[in-house]
Amino acid sequence: MISSVTIKDFKSITDVTVDLGQINVFIGANGSGKSNILEAIGVLSAAASGVVDDESLLRRGVRPGVPSLYKTSFRKKRISSHIFIEAKNSDAEYSVSLNNTLKTPQPCWLYKTENLRTGGESVVSRGVKTDKNKERGLAALKAVDLSVADPAMKLLSLLSSYSIYTPSTDILRGIQPDSQTRSPVGLNGGRLAEAVRDIQILAEKDDCFETVYDDLLQLIDWVSKISVSDEDKRLLSASISRPRNLLLFEDRFMVRGRNTLTAFDASEGALYILYMTALAVLPEAPVFLAVDNMGQFLNPRLARKLVDNLCKWTFDLKTGRQFVFTAHNPSALDGLDLTDNRIRLFSVNRNNRGFTTVTRVELPPDKDWPLSRLWVNGMIQGIPSI
Repeated sequence: MISSVTIKDFKSITDVTVDLGQINVFIGANGSGKSNILEAIGVLSAAASGVVDDESLLRRGVRPGVPSLYKTSFRKKRISSHIFIEAKNSDAEYSVSLNNTLKTPQPCWLYKTENLRTGGESVVSRGVKTDKNKERGLAALKAVDLSVADPAMKLLSLLSSYSIYTPSTDILRGIQPDSQTRSPVGLNGGRLAEAVRDIQILAEKDDCFETVYDDLLQLIDWVSKISVSDEDKRLLSASISRPRNLLLFEDRFMVRGRNTLTAFDASEGALYILYMTALAVLPEAPVFLAVDNMGQFLNPRLARKLVDNLCKWTFDLKTGRQFVFTAHNPSALDGLDLTDNRIRLFSVNRNNRGFTTVTRVELPPDKDWPLSRLWVNGMIQGIPSI
């Protein structure tokens, strides 16, 4: 797992270090810099893979931006010529300084410095005066010579797999294509029907996954059965696009024979639950990933229960998966057990100079209140001063 991330001079972040757990949730006002943290890790992921350009960033769910928007530009602060990002775990660390000119930006960001270390020893060291192609990362080239078991290789693989998932209702329903599709699900909701089929296949073979599937059906309490069909298109209007596979829900309250809904007609909350379950339990999902605005489609009680289940599934299945979430739904926090050090909550704010700050939230000893109430009442920061 990634134990810490340091970000300097990236968008609203001048200098922040975050010590991560296995499940990490960032809360804060709109515009405080939560998504900037996710995207900075995405930039580092691209760098670890060997190139930082629009294509490599889009592939990771990062919004491409021109250098003038990526580099900090605060008043009365010297504007750095580069951005710096570093990730560490218990065995290795990787860092880069990346530069691109403001007036004549290039397609690729240039590596100013790049360092990969393990056990206190340098594996890759690149300085300002390195003459090699600065558009290409040296660590990605070095990875060819490293064994799979090498701590440096493990860190690079972990970073390279990172993506930011931001599901969209139309894509979850299958009526719009996902421009960033992959297994088990696309960054914006693609392949949901196929992912559900994968979960069902695993549930038939493994008792642990059967328990996950039972938990899943309890979350979508109006459903008696979920199935996937590649044949029956009669339930879809001819005016909408036809996905290859149809996700079908049987409503337990409706008359038999007229109680089957497709993803196009089902609640977006049900689709979101299936999507998050796929990311949490399917082996093909990245080991290190982010979800922006977790719980955005869910009512308060359902958001709390989903987060509780995500934590339980992650630990019970021993996936080793590490999550980074942002959240605006207060009730989602009530699914977090902050007495477990693997689960961490962070408050993201902007100080009186506009710099993004990150503070780990500790439970107040004198307030036996749910986290949602503490947040809404301003007792754990992360809310706008309005």
